[in-house]
Amino acid sequence: MTIAQPPGNALLILGCPEVPVQQALALHIAWSLQKQGTRVHAAGNPAVLNLLKVSDPEKRYLPAMQVLENCIEEIVEKKRTCDLCIVFAHSDAGISYAATLRHLLPSSRLVVIIFGKDPEALAALADFPCEKIVEKAVHNPMQIRRKINEVFGWAA
Repeated sequence: MTIAQPPGNALLILGCPEVPVQQALALHIAWSLQKQGTRVHAAGNPAVLNLLKVSDPEKRYLPAMQVLENCIEEIVEKKRTCDLCIVFAHSDAGISYAATLRHLLPSSRLVVIIFGKDPEALAALADFPCEKIVEKAVHNPMQIRRKINEVFGWAA
């Protein structure tokens, strides 16, 4: 599905950084969304946020980041919302966060990027309304990046 009009704000939810492609994909998505005028906010655990801070020291791609639990608290309290929520999932915890966000943000577009060594098994767990991008990807982000670009209409 291609976005006809860019979302006003997007929320990227990142999991544990043990799978290397996640950080590269997050920066690619943030860059692509910002190019079309979308405000991007990222949430994750402190380890992934520190990796992103080192990768983007001037905060050009991810100007706003916060710890995931604090972000979810803000959503519950109606202090934060988004038009587009993108969840990175390489474990069942990522799928659980995606399900939680589907419940908390029922009118937002939810895209779950499912990757890692066995993404098909994880994708089967995502039995809630969402768009899924599924690809076996651990170290090489090129195939999954192609799928992401197609889903968001960024393919050349």
